This record gives sequence, structure tokens and C-alpha cells, in this order.
Amino acid sequence: MINDIKQEAQDRMSKSIESLGVAFNKIRTGRAHPSILDGISVSYYGSESPLSQVANVSVLDARTLSISAWDKSMVPEIEKAIMKSDLGLNPATTGELIRVPLPPLTEETRKGFIKHAKSEAEGARVAIRNIRRDALGQVKDLLKEKEISEDDERRAQDDIQKITDKYVAQVDEALAAKEKDLMEI
Repeated sequence: MINDIKQEAQDRMSKSIESLGVAFNKIRTGRAHPSILDGISVSYYGSESPLSQVANVSVLDARTLSISAWDKSMVPEIEKAIMKSDLGLNPATTGELIRVPLPPLTEETRKGFIKHAKSEAEGARVAIRNIRRDALGQVKDLLKEKEISEDDERRAQDDIQKITDKYVAQVDEALAAKEKDLMEI
């Protein structure tokens, strides 16, 4: 029973780490990477579709992405969606191919991205602590129902805290790596 609670907490915490990785991928560094455009949706015959479902996004060089729409009539829509996004990118269309040059990061934008990365990391830490709180609540409920002894409860609390510390350390490592990546010129 306690093992199930610990396993569930661990699974949920690992999902928080995965979610943090996805959020970090959306924060652009100086290099071009297709995941920068993951959050962009395009109006496709009246419904919003992710860019990756209506076009192929690839890296041309270190600072340029290329987008080729599967339906050539979608090129203007894709261009509008990229311009409307809060990424600050200006696409250039050459016929059927859309080129998205990534401007070099200024010191100010780097600091802004680091601040955003820190807030994402803090959100992940809060999520992990909430999962810990839920797990400890479940253990306390087991103690109230006399299904486990106080020793078992204390041992379970220690184990859950160790799991929490491990995942918080992973968040800190991911944040440090992202900061280092953002500060590279």
C-alpha cells in the first residue's frame, strides 16, 4: 500500500520533470531548433491545428528554420501565425518555402529568457511539493484507519521526502543547464 503511494508520487513527479523539459524547449536559445515553433497553431480550414500537423519544420543552418507547408495555400496562414506568436520572429517567404531567421539574442533578451526559465522551474518545484503533500496525506489517512503503524508512517514520510529531494535536484540541474545554454554566445 505504501509502495503504491510512493510509486504513484514518483510517476507524477517524473511527469512534472517531462513537462519542465517541454517548457524549456519552447524557450529559445541562440540556435535554431524546430521545437521553438511547437506552441504555434495555424487556422486550417476553420479549426486550429498545431504547426507540426500542417507543415514540415526543419533546421536550415544554426540560425534559420525552414518551413514547407504540405498544402501550399497554407503558406500565408503559417506566416501570419508565426508573426502573431510572442516569439518575435519575422518569417520570409520564398514561393513555397518559409524561412524563419532567428535574431541573435541580446543580453536583455537572454536575461528575460533566464527569468522565464526560473519561473518554469519554480512551477515544477511547486508541483513536486504538491505531489509530496498529496502522498503524505494518503499515508496519514492509512495511519488514521490503523492500516499501518506509526513506524511505517515515519519510514514512508522519509522515503517520500527522499524521492521529492531527488526530483527537486533534477529540476535544479535542468535549470542550470538551460541557464548555461542561454548564456552561451
